[in-house]
Parts: sequence; C-alpha cells; structure tokens
Amino acid sequence: MLNQRVMLIGDAAIAILAERGMRGLTHRAVDEAAGLPPGSTSNHARTRAALLGLTLARLTELEREVFADLTPDRDGGLDGGPDGGPDGGPDGGTDSGPGGGPDGSAGRAMEPGILVEVLAQVMHRALNRDRHVTIARYELALEATRRPELREIYDQAGRGFRAPAVTLLAAAGSSDPVRHGRQAVAFVEGILFDAVVGAGAAPSLDDLRAAFTEFLRGVLTRGTP
Repeated sequence: MLNQRVMLIGDAAIAILAERGMRGLTHRAVDEAAGLPPGSTSNHARTRAALLGLTLARLTELEREVFADLTPDRDGGLDGGPDGGPDGGPDGGTDSGPGGGPDGSAGRAMEPGILVEVLAQVMHRALNRDRHVTIARYELALEATRRPELREIYDQAGRGFRAPAVTLLAAAGSSDPVRHGRQAVAFVEGILFDAVVGAGAAPSLDDLRAAFTEFLRGVLTRGTP
C-alpha cells in the first residue's frame, strides 16, 4: 500500500500522462498538478525512471482496487463499486466446488453469469470513469518497450492480473483455466484498445455483458452464462 503523498504524486502523474502524453510528464509538472511544493516529487522519485516506476505502481494499485470493489461476495453477489456497481449479479451464487486455483485445485465455484457481470463492470469502468487510467497504462506500456527496467515492473504487474484471471476461469468451470485465462486477458485488452485508441466505439454495459457471455460460452464446460 502506497503512502498518501506517493498516491497523490501517482494520481497526478497518471492524469498528466493521459492528458499530455509521455513528454508532458516531468517532476515539475507533477508537483504543479498535485499542488505540492517544488521538489516534492523528486524527494520520492529522484530520476525519471523512478517516477515512471512510481506511476506504474500507483496505476496497478488503482486497477486492483477496481477488481476488489467488484469481487463476488460470499453470497455470490457483487460488491457495489464506487461507480455504482450492482448489489448482486445474475441469479446464482458461489459455492464450494472444483476450480479456484490456477491449477484447477479445490476452491469456490462461481456461476458463469456472475463472472460475466464482474468482467463487464470492470471493463465499463475502465472505458468510462477510469478512461484516463487506461490511457496512461498504454503510455507506460509503450515506454516499457524502450526501458528494460520499466519492462520488468510492467511485466510483474501484468502477472498480477493474469493469475486472478486463471483463478476466475477455473472457478467458473473452465477445463483449461491457464489457457482460457490468457485468452480472456487478450480478449479484454483487445476491446479496451479498440475502444480507447482504435477506431471502434466504446461499448455499452449491455454490449460488454453480451460479449463476455459469448466468450465464456465458448470456453466453459460447466454451464453457460
């Protein structure tokens, strides 16, 4: 968990990346955007590489918070997220059963309809309320192709999202959660990229529900959404 000052700096850096791009991200610009005295950002991230790493750490934390907000609760519903997520998902709940671990080990089962709602809500937020966070992530992703030290941090963050995808697919009944988890991440990334920086229009929440219903119907062996 980042401390309050670092979170403030990270949030300002994310906003700058989304608005001005990589060239606009400077220590002075972050100080000004965060309303901090000159030199404050340098105290926490002296070099540009350190500032990029701090920004990526904050971005990763923000995206994980979204998943935490919308993780199915013990009764099988969805926690209401800050953007007004539902109090509960589609009919059906979670129970004890196979799946849950990346290797298909025993864990809590999840109704496919619940997983559809989780994915749709996360994506809808990434394309709307948190659109600036998504744009900043693409800026950092491109920069990581040129900076090995940032690439290492970015790849580590990516593994932090792929592992839960495998777990969720296993809990929903996938016969090959590792492969299907990778496919789910690629499917999500494709929709995000097309809607944010491609030529496609941003899908509605209902569009996203339909897309994930069709995707999961094709990979799951235990029921359909």
